[in-house]
Amino acid sequence: MKHYILSVLLLWTGALFANGIKAAADDIKVTATVSKNVVGTGEPFEISFSVNGNIESFTPPTLNGFQVVGGPNQSSSYSSINGNTTARMSLSYDLVAVKEGEYVIGPAVVVVNGKQLKSNSVKIKVVKGRAVQQGNQGNQGNQGNAAPQGDKVAEGNSTDISKRLFLRAVANKTNIYIGEQFSVSYKLYTNIDLVDNALDKLPDFNGFWSQEIKNNSQNVQWEIENYNGVKYHVATLKQIILFPERFGKLTLDPLGMTFVVRQAAPSNDPIEQFFGGSYKDTKYKIKSSPITINVKPLPDAGKPEGFTGAVGNFSISAILDKSSVKAHEALNYTLKISGTGNLKLLKAPELTLPADIEKYDPKVNDNIKETMSGVSGSREYSYLLIPRHEGNYTIEPLKFSYFNPVTEKYMTLSSGQFPVKVAKGDPGSNVTAYASGDQQDVKMLAKDIAYIKTGNPGLTKDGEGFYGSALYYILLCTGPVLFLAGFGYRKWYRENNKDAVKIKGRNANKIAAKHLANAQKQLLSGDKKAFYEDVYKGLYGYLSDKLNISAADLNKDNIREQLKLRAVNKPIIDQLTETLDLCEMARYAPISGISEQEVFDKAKTIINDIEDNA
Repeated sequence: MKHYILSVLLLWTGALFANGIKAAADDIKVTATVSKNVVGTGEPFEISFSVNGNIESFTPPTLNGFQVVGGPNQSSSYSSINGNTTARMSLSYDLVAVKEGEYVIGPAVVVVNGKQLKSNSVKIKVVKGRAVQQGNQGNQGNQGNAAPQGDKVAEGNSTDISKRLFLRAVANKTNIYIGEQFSVSYKLYTNIDLVDNALDKLPDFNGFWSQEIKNNSQNVQWEIENYNGVKYHVATLKQIILFPERFGKLTLDPLGMTFVVRQAAPSNDPIEQFFGGSYKDTKYKIKSSPITINVKPLPDAGKPEGFTGAVGNFSISAILDKSSVKAHEALNYTLKISGTGNLKLLKAPELTLPADIEKYDPKVNDNIKETMSGVSGSREYSYLLIPRHEGNYTIEPLKFSYFNPVTEKYMTLSSGQFPVKVAKGDPGSNVTAYASGDQQDVKMLAKDIAYIKTGNPGLTKDGEGFYGSALYYILLCTGPVLFLAGFGYRKWYRENNKDAVKIKGRNANKIAAKHLANAQKQLLSGDKKAFYEDVYKGLYGYLSDKLNISAADLNKDNIREQLKLRAVNKPIIDQLTETLDLCEMARYAPISGISEQEVFDKAKTIINDIEDNA
């Protein structure tokens, strides 16, 4: 009986589709659109072909001047109003422009209900961007009947997640000397849907001095890379510059992360199969492979006397601001070391001076930048010098030695020699100290003994001063009172924040507000796909935190059940479910009948209603 009813239902649905589509056959159109009309070389964009009918065969246009990096991706939607059924199908390709210029992508040819139709042509302007390796450009779409295709994966089937999602640590050198700089990039490779992620463990750099390269952009930049014959979406998560501090075989520990991946799940239910099947979310932990770095000791042969561990390629220059001064007046001697290497690990060079010239510790000023090519720039050492007696002096050249790992040789550089003529100082003048913040700020005293103060000494009788006054006792009691108040506040704070679930639930509204703020930005910029994506993430993230449901278990049935347990009204739950369905459908196919602003306002209202009721 069950199978009989199901067969009747499917036949009735098919009849409705056939009648509705036949009635709309005269209004069938094929529309070609692109996500951007102006793109840079190497910049991915999408071209879509939409048909308000069932596609029987599809012939894509010639895509000369572009590389096809994804697709065709197929989506479809059906709606039935008063017995009139409307079907809409679309196919899209991800393209990358190769050369600058203005291009016209010709029409695609589509057969619908036995009738051949053509889409409109699309103009694309390609401006200068990044270089693209050529060789795969042109028409790479399927001819004839189009079918949706995912990214090519490595050996095995789509359930083998390890071949579709992994981390790589890439070092530009693995055989180096102590103190020699090298860089490591941690990259994420994926061609599977990712729902959520969390960082498990950052790599340890035991035996290395590390410097992370800061990314000015707050968002991860995705690129398409062909690795071992397979195309992946690749994101660089971290870039580090490292300097080994000891020799031997040192290991860079892996970076560990946990992902929630979404995969299609087989189903025997004909209804689910008809409407696109089902899916399941799975937690998956991955780690990058550890890297072994062979660190060689610096050679003893040719090591100069006074070598302090500088490794790289450097140059030096020295400046003395005056060549003639009076005794006890200050001189500034500045040594500048420029180049690439372990600049931040350099020790202050020893300056050899005559006994009558006093020297203070140098002030260090850095002008250093970090890129994947290494650390480069300059470091300045400014010495304050004070000659104490008159005479003619010579500041001898300063010697600086470093090891060049490219030539595998030690180099010794020498600064210039500076003569200094010191005249007799003013009678009674002396230099006693200088401010560390500004080495030019030298304090002068006229005498070795301070002057005797005259006039009213400001003495007071016993009991008339601050000690023993009312203010004294008030301030004396303030300490214990503040201590007790702080102790009480700490106890209240611990009691109020010991439940991590409640804290997460209290902060759920703030997290959702961030996603909705991003969605409003996308709405203002006109990016509908990104808008619905942010609204979808905002609602699901809010519900996960508010209801304490993990990402892997977050589905509509669990959400409805938890909201009912919290006595949330059924109309609110129905509005939430409807909005989630609308956002999910809008991520894969265009929708009509409701504006994006209405969806945004509806999402905000639902969150506020849940906060008031739950």
